Amino acid sequence: MTLFKTFDPQSSTLVGYGVSALLVSSKDAGNLQGRLAALGCAVDRLDELYLALESVLDGPVGYDLIVIDCDGLGGLSAGERAKNLLRIAGRCPPVILVSRECGTQVFPNNRFEPVILRAPCSALSLRVGFEHAMQDRIVLARAG
Repeated sequence: MTLFKTFDPQSSTLVGYGVSALLVSSKDAGNLQGRLAALGCAVDRLDELYLALESVLDGPVGYDLIVIDCDGLGGLSAGERAKNLLRIAGRCPPVILVSRECGTQVFPNNRFEPVILRAPCSALSLRVGFEHAMQDRIVLARAG
């Protein structure tokens, strides 16, 4: 007997379908923004860290994921400070920090800790980081 496992390659690649993501980056983030969009995310982009924090804390839009490109925003320590400010304020969306300072990529067991990826972020590392950060979210896809 031969068994075949089939899947729809179009729907299987969009792991972020329906996820609203906030990308915080001080420079042209076309590459990172495009990769998030390729995962299926609806991406909003802001170029100032504290404006982004204000948007998350006071804004009408609830983001499912926050991605911070730390280079140019004060480094990895600034990104970690921003995550801590969100936690203190009672907002705990998943956070991915991307930085050239990252020596070893971090995929924490605690969902309140950020995923830390090395810059420049490849499509594969972003997808793994995304899936790890969003592991608590269950997305039910409709057929057809």
